Amino acid sequence: MAKKVIATLKTSTGKDYAKVIRLVKSPKTGAYTFKEEIVANDVVKEYLAKR
Repeated sequence: MAKKVIATLKTSTGKDYAKVIRLVKSPKTGAYTFKEEIVANDVVKEYLAKR
């Protein structure tokens, strides 16, 4: 499965965010879908490590 951080979103509040797109397989149909979330840069690796 491909996991990749696509875009960096900057705000004036001082905290940087990244848009993370993850490929997820549906247990019901077996089809793959994309799940998009915006997370802080310091927790991107932790987010991608969880299943």
